[in-house]
Amino acid sequence: MTEPTGELTGLKAIVTGGASGIGLATAGLLAARGAAVAVLDLSPGAVPRPLLALKTDVGDDTSVRAGVDAAAAELGGLDILVNNAGIGAAGTVEDNPDEQWHRVLDINVLGLVRTSRAALPYLRRSPHAAIVNTCSIAATAGLPQRALYSASKGAVQSLTLAMAADHVREGIRVNCVNPGTADTPWVGRLLDAADDPEAERAALDARQPMGRLVTAEEVAAAIAYLASPAAASVTGTALAVDGGMQGLRLRPSARP
Repeated sequence: MTEPTGELTGLKAIVTGGASGIGLATAGLLAARGAAVAVLDLSPGAVPRPLLALKTDVGDDTSVRAGVDAAAAELGGLDILVNNAGIGAAGTVEDNPDEQWHRVLDINVLGLVRTSRAALPYLRRSPHAAIVNTCSIAATAGLPQRALYSASKGAVQSLTLAMAADHVREGIRVNCVNPGTADTPWVGRLLDAADDPEAERAALDARQPMGRLVTAEEVAAAIAYLASPAAASVTGTALAVDGGMQGLRLRPSARP
């Protein structure tokens, strides 16, 4: 567990999809830095104390409004919203049926809309209001077999910019983080389903210039920065945490 620093003491935060992976790492880090944190997730039983866990379905507006209202009431307000809940999809544009397109866009894009819409009345009352959206390298790089997922994350990055413009004069900052392939339970399930999981992991490691997957804790550190008073002049920004995947173009390694 990260040692407390107190830089977020007195602030109240919501993290959606915070029961595992990047969301859980983020919720834990925000709490370690002094924030009171509520996790909204379909599996609240997996959330450890002292985090407040509330069962919430970001695919249902009534559930989202109830979860956000309950969190704000229990925490005594709201300063930070981390929109992290999301689902994945594999395949080319030919492979996913309409129903799957509707489902992924509903969770990854409209889920963010629902939680932000419910949280904005509380955030407007905060002297330090921040929204951080979990986006992806898929928003800025063409990845094979990720057409639907990439479309959803491209929408998240564009929506982040639009929200930042809409709410900057209300004192609400909006940013996103763009992780590279992260070592999370979702990626673990994809690897388990591969014909050769070991070779697939090696290929994922190799496509990131640093030669390894991003960790959930590294992404959480970026989210915590964007959510903190240290980033008071940062809004409308997409922060890549991808081992150099977005910007670096390395020559192939010389063979011995």
